[in-house]
Order: sequence, then structure tokens, then C-alpha cells
Amino acid sequence: MIEIRDVSKWYGQTRVLNGASTTVAKGEVVVVCGPSGSGKSTLIKCVNGLEPFLQGRIVVDGVSVGDPATDLPRLRARVGMVFQHFELFPHMSVRQNLALAQLRVLGRGAEEADARGLRLLDRVGLAAHADKYPAQLSGGQQQRVAIARALAMDPVCMLFDEPTSALDPEMIGEVLDVMIELAREGMTMMVVTHEMGFARKVAQRILFMDQGEIVEDTPAGDFFAAPASPRAQVFLSRILHH
Repeated sequence: MIEIRDVSKWYGQTRVLNGASTTVAKGEVVVVCGPSGSGKSTLIKCVNGLEPFLQGRIVVDGVSVGDPATDLPRLRARVGMVFQHFELFPHMSVRQNLALAQLRVLGRGAEEADARGLRLLDRVGLAAHADKYPAQLSGGQQQRVAIARALAMDPVCMLFDEPTSALDPEMIGEVLDVMIELAREGMTMMVVTHEMGFARKVAQRILFMDQGEIVEDTPAGDFFAAPASPRAQVFLSRILHH
């Protein structure tokens, strides 16, 4: 579903990605972890063209992301993205947030878009909040709306960029529960997160990044049992200790 080959990116003298390579199979859940500044968020933003990369190749479901001829808005409609800070339109109701891209990008009719949005709100446990505005919802509820909005586009895969890091601890579980359900239903997912409990439960593979490089690309069970690199050992001992 996703192929990343020798991808590099830099700002001036600062290299934020350095020859990153991996693949994600259809239905696979891959967690990307590592210290701050290691290139995790940049990597998944390159997957749907939100960040341009300077070397290498990324192909999503047969579409080359870096090809100048690629219609990036159309590609992004097929690659769901959930951000750290929700990115909901504050002046629109929840149902309007879910309908907008369906109307503008997919060309769905208003009734179909609204019905699809309401079904997905019900799926994430928020059907009763359809006519509220984002400011009337908790952070966890807003993030579940953001997930429903991404799903409304019928994506072939989902990218999550630290989806729980802006949430209070009490709200993290409700978002992770939705993501766990998606994984069990077979959604292809790349998830940047420090939630190692989620990673243990759901991920098939772990990518550990440091200084722009994928240091480890290994089955989740192997990573948690005995990470191969000293850097990953230190990272895991610190994050599991806390």
C-alpha cells in the first residue's frame, strides 16, 4: 500500500530525513516512534505530499507522490490524515466539518455527504453532537470528529501524527479505542505516537527513528522484547519507565 524508498529531505544544512526506506502492506499497522526531532512527523507528511521530499520515491496505492504530474489533492483525499491539533473548522458545525470535503473534493451530493458523516459520527460515538461546534466539544471528542472526517473520504490508508499528544490523559483512551477498532477492521495505518501500550496492542511493526534515519524496522514483539540498537534501548527504557 505504501512504499518509501531512500527518501531524504533537508533544510539548508539540516537533514531531517536521511535515506528512509520501508513498506507498509495493505491492512498493516505500523507505529513510528523515536525522540523529538527524529523526523517521524516529517516522514508521514511526505507520504501524502504535505511535505515535499528532495530525494527518493514514495508510492501510495500505485500513485507516485513526488511525480509532478500527480494530482496531490486527489491523492490526499484517498490518504486520511489526522493531526495533533484536530484542524477542524471552528465556524462550522460537526456535521458541516464532515461534509465539506466530501462535497468539494469527491463531488458527493449534500444528502449523501450528510448521511455518510452521521454514520461515521455514530461509529465514533458522537452522533448526539452532530450540530455542535468544535469549541463545544472536549479535545478527545474533537479528535474523534477529525478521525470521522478523514474516514468520510473513504481512504485507502490512514496517517496519524501524534493524535493524542495534545489531549488530557483522561481523553487519550477514547481516541485510542477508535484507532484500535479501525486497526481490527483492517485499515492500513501509519501512526506516529509515544503511546507504547497502543503500539504493543495493535502494531505489527515498529519503525524507530533517530536523526532522520530509520534505525530499526522490526516486528513489534521483537522491538519490545529486545530492541537491537543502543539508541532504541535507551528510548524504550525511558518511555516505559515513565
